Amino acid sequence: MSDDASSRPAPIDAVAGPGSAPGASEHAPGDARRRFLTGLLLAATGAVLFSGKAIIVKLAYRYGVDAVTILALRMAMALPFFAFVAWYVNARRPVTWQPGDRWRVAAIGLSGYYLASFLDFLGLQYVSVGLERVILYLTPTIVLLLSVGLLGRRIGARDWTAMALAYTGVVFVFWHDLSLEGSNVALGSLFVFGSASAYAVYLVASGELVQRLGALRLTAHASMVASFACIVQALVIDPAALWTQPAPVYSLSLLNAIACTVAPVFLVMIAIERIGSPAASQTGMIGPVATIAMGAAFLGEPVSAPQLIGTAIVVAGMLILGSRKFN
Repeated sequence: MSDDASSRPAPIDAVAGPGSAPGASEHAPGDARRRFLTGLLLAATGAVLFSGKAIIVKLAYRYGVDAVTILALRMAMALPFFAFVAWYVNARRPVTWQPGDRWRVAAIGLSGYYLASFLDFLGLQYVSVGLERVILYLTPTIVLLLSVGLLGRRIGARDWTAMALAYTGVVFVFWHDLSLEGSNVALGSLFVFGSASAYAVYLVASGELVQRLGALRLTAHASMVASFACIVQALVIDPAALWTQPAPVYSLSLLNAIACTVAPVFLVMIAIERIGSPAASQTGMIGPVATIAMGAAFLGEPVSAPQLIGTAIVVAGMLILGSRKFN
């Protein structure tokens, strides 16, 4: 429920169920079609809203706010929603927490949400929203590589081809930024890649907990941990900054918390219920394109042929990597 948790393509083996929506056979053909189309619309809307996070952060940076403060404000405003969801899920579907579960949830919350979000916000100081988005879309490839190194998984030529395509596409978009922004693009790219890697570690480490606790419960609790970490970090580094920002910074933070963090999570989860995780994940591919369009419209970021080509290559690589879920 924190940073881009559902906006990135679902990694291999991180989704459950077939390509069709759960329970689709229980509906009449006309109802099933409407249900599927509605699910696609919800998934696409969620992906676009998630992509808007980078736009809002860039707009806030224009007021001189730093990454630590803007992240803390976003998470503080989203925290009540996380807490409500955690309470609601625990009340409706109580589970027995095993010894060590809470420590594991805290650990993955710090990695997959706090660290991933913090590195992403740092990176956005130096790179365009288009480059940030395509780097984050490398998360499934990192999950795949971690599964090879840590779990001894074998991957085939198709997967290597998909990964090669994806990273080639990132080089195109990186070159676009480098020609406009200069050497800081490399530093920003490393921060964003670190964000993608932290989230990939979370995905690999949380598999058993997701199955036992449920995705919504785990996300809510992990996001609360991340929220407290972000707030404490800001209070330690510069507590006055939380109270002395221009009014637009608080408005943008509230918009980021509600429209680009909480709302899209529920939209995507409803979409997954209607059309299944694989289809919802593939619909999320609209994210990079939407980010480039919004960057041009709201931030005045230039759009070039290498950027568009690179983004298309990354999306193609992710489609190949995820296509097995439909086979």
